Amino acid sequence: MKRIDLSRNRGCRLRAVLVVALMLCASMAFGQPQPISGTLSAIGSDTMAGLTLRWAEALTNRYPGISVQFQATGSASVPPALTAGTTRLGPMSRPMSAEERQAFIDRYGYPPLALRVAKDALVLVVHRHNPLNAITRQQADAIFSTDQACGAPSPIRRWSELPATHDWSYGHIALHGRNLASGTHGLFQAEVLCGGRFRPDISEHPGSSAVVAAVGESPNAMGYAGYNHLTPMVHALRLITQDGTEIAPTEQTIQRNEYPLARNLYLYVNLPPGESLPPADQAFLALILSEEGQQIARAAGFVPLPESELITQRAW
Repeated sequence: MKRIDLSRNRGCRLRAVLVVALMLCASMAFGQPQPISGTLSAIGSDTMAGLTLRWAEALTNRYPGISVQFQATGSASVPPALTAGTTRLGPMSRPMSAEERQAFIDRYGYPPLALRVAKDALVLVVHRHNPLNAITRQQADAIFSTDQACGAPSPIRRWSELPATHDWSYGHIALHGRNLASGTHGLFQAEVLCGGRFRPDISEHPGSSAVVAAVGESPNAMGYAGYNHLTPMVHALRLITQDGTEIAPTEQTIQRNEYPLARNLYLYVNLPPGESLPPADQAFLALILSEEGQQIARAAGFVPLPESELITQRAW
C-alpha cells in the first residue's frame, strides 16, 4: 500500500485543532459549551486508566451529550486494536515499537498520530522500613534478570548482597512487577534489564497499585511501578548514574527528563491524512492538551508536560 506523507496535511490538522480551540473559547465566553455530542471510545493502558477516566469525566461535564467508553486492557492491546480498526484512540504508557507502527502502516498506508499527553516515570520501590535508598541500573538488572545483560558480574538474590542492606534481617529478595500486557513491563525490560530476560519467579500484577501494595506489605520485597502509584507504605529508590550522582524521581526531575527512567505517556490516534476527527474526539484532545487537562494529570499523580512540549503537541 502506498505510504502517504503526513507533512502535506499538517495544515489541515492544525486548522482542525484551531476550530476546536475556538469552540472551547466561545463556550467560555458565553458561559455555556457548544453542543457537541457523540460516543468516544478508547482502548489502552491500565497505567493511564485513572487519568483517562478523569479526562473523560471533565469532558462529559462540559459536554453532557458525549458518551465515553474506555477499556483498560494494557498498552500492548493498543497497536492491534488500532490496526484492526476496533478503536480510534489508544492511550499507551510506552511508545509503539517499530514493528507495531509498521503493521499499522501496512494496513492503512499512513502512520498513527502519536501525541505526548503527560509524563510519568518507572520507579523501583521497597518497603518503607528498608534501609536501601539508592541503586544502580546494573544492580537492578542483577536483581530482576536471569542473564545480567547490563554487565553485572553476578546475579543478586539476597539482601545481604547489597552493601546498604548487608545487615538487613530479611534474606531472599521477593520481587514484584507488571504482567506482559503492560507497557511498564516492556519499558522496564528495555531500560533496566538492557533487553534481557526477567526472572521467572517475579510475582506479576495487572496494575502498579497492586505492585506497590504487595511491596508495602512485605519488608523483604522490591518491585517496579509507575511514579503516580507511590504510597507512604513504600519509598522509591534514587537511581545512581555512572558518575555516582543519585537522582530521585520528583516532578521536577521527571519533567526535565533528568531522572533516568522518566517516560512520556502517549495517546495514539488513527487519523487519516487530510481528514478531521469527529467533534467529540477533537474536544477530548483539546481538553487533554489544555492547562485544565494538564492539571488533571498532576492531580492524578502524573507530571504535566512542559509548556514547550505542549505547544508542539497542540500543533498536531
